[in-house]
Amino acid sequence: MFFNFFNSRFFLVFLFPLFLGTLTIFTFQPFNYSYLNFFIIPSLFLTTTYVQKKSKNTYREKPYLLNLFLIGYLFGVGFFLTGTYWISNSLTFDESFKFLIPFALIGLPIFLGLFFGLSILLAGPFIKNNFISILLFCSALAFVDFLRAKLFSGFPWNLWAYSWSWKPELLQGLSHIDFFSFNYLTILFFCSPLLLIFKKKKEIIIFLILLTIFFGNYIYGSSIIKNNNNKIIDLDLNSGNSIYTKIISPNFDLEYNLTESNIEENILKLIKYSDPDKSKKTLFVWPEGILSGYHFEQIKKFEYLFKEAFADNHIVLFGVNYEVSRDDQIDTFNSLVIVNNKLEVLFKYNKIKLVPFGEFLPFENILNKIGLKKITQGHGSFTSGKDKNIFLYESLKLLPLICYEIIFPEMVKINEEKNLIVNISQDAWFGKTVGPYQHFAKAIFRAIESETFLVRSANQGLSAFIDNKGIVKKVLKPNEVGSIELNVPFINTEKKIKKFNLIFFALLITSLSIFFVLRKYEK
Repeated sequence: MFFNFFNSRFFLVFLFPLFLGTLTIFTFQPFNYSYLNFFIIPSLFLTTTYVQKKSKNTYREKPYLLNLFLIGYLFGVGFFLTGTYWISNSLTFDESFKFLIPFALIGLPIFLGLFFGLSILLAGPFIKNNFISILLFCSALAFVDFLRAKLFSGFPWNLWAYSWSWKPELLQGLSHIDFFSFNYLTILFFCSPLLLIFKKKKEIIIFLILLTIFFGNYIYGSSIIKNNNNKIIDLDLNSGNSIYTKIISPNFDLEYNLTESNIEENILKLIKYSDPDKSKKTLFVWPEGILSGYHFEQIKKFEYLFKEAFADNHIVLFGVNYEVSRDDQIDTFNSLVIVNNKLEVLFKYNKIKLVPFGEFLPFENILNKIGLKKITQGHGSFTSGKDKNIFLYESLKLLPLICYEIIFPEMVKINEEKNLIVNISQDAWFGKTVGPYQHFAKAIFRAIESETFLVRSANQGLSAFIDNKGIVKKVLKPNEVGSIELNVPFINTEKKIKKFNLIFFALLITSLSIFFVLRKYEK
């Protein structure tokens, strides 16, 4: 009886894929049980091949392709049910949005699950229990991950590679290949146990080769990190090759439309946590979203607080709304500004990658008519920035990223030299969930990809210094208040113009070519 249940279409097509998908939450931060993927992804493959075979006999009465689609789809629903539940927390701060919580909890996974359904639908009809089928299976998963990162403004959250965020020794190849190539190779390694199950000499040899590459990559990464640490120690940190930096984590509650007295109180607290030393040249990094409801021109009235607290050799970086008049309308930007002690703007960056429904409303004119608006303060959409510029300050070449932008690999691909990335974020939206930890994991990848130090200040998130090899030097957890400081060295690397994603598509084409050329020789 029990065997019949576990062999049933209901279990194999519905229950088991859903269970596998929900299990993936433990492979990402803060749990970091990434080795579970050596079970999860092979299990998904074996379920697909088994149901494919059964669909030609036992399950014949059911649509063949539907079975394959449902395996991937239910896996995807489970994947996003546990992996993105934190989004619903952002809807609890405004009573008018609470009716959308079921959509965030269930509706979003139901939609995003389509991507996994597509991947199994593409690969499922052709795969068997052999190595070339693994190549096809991995290619389908990796390609659909790429689509998810690009379509509908993109949502590259919890791609498989991010499960290794806690192990930077395995990530050093990111400085040589693009992220999506690395994601493809990650999926391939997770599938490697299948080669032992097949029990064929050829597959076992391939498994040993993959195992050698995996541990070789670990040894290579360990060596790179060790040499880099020695390089940083050897830098003359007092000769213009560094900037003394303080990251502030205030742990403010998320509130809409703060009063003038609230703003003054918040600025005073931020200054207190900054604890400026007027004799020491310092970059102070405050988080995004701490001056809610105020535009920069309104903040100018608190100029006296900056003059009293900071010196001429201080610069302060923080997030604020910025208004620009254009053609009888006002554009509002989610901006990052760098100011001096007189509150004069030295540099301004307008966020390019806006959060759908959070910072802008797709089809705004239509959706406004049925009562929908964006989640962040103010009901009108932010305007997207156009230019991704480098801030130049003496020897400092700083690339700014605001919140959500850190999850996009392409945001650090700028054809200018840089020696510091600054990411500011408002993670109070996530509440006490896994969201802040998953968000932080992406920053580790961006530091390695760009080969530069990354400074991150996140309100109610993880604030940290991350070096150019992804090592977290200092960190403040979401519930910690105060500051951390570091003399951040400038790691000057050669100017590189990477052919973005070319390696990824070369891998896909090669894998597919191998599959279709050799499939007729495989039993």
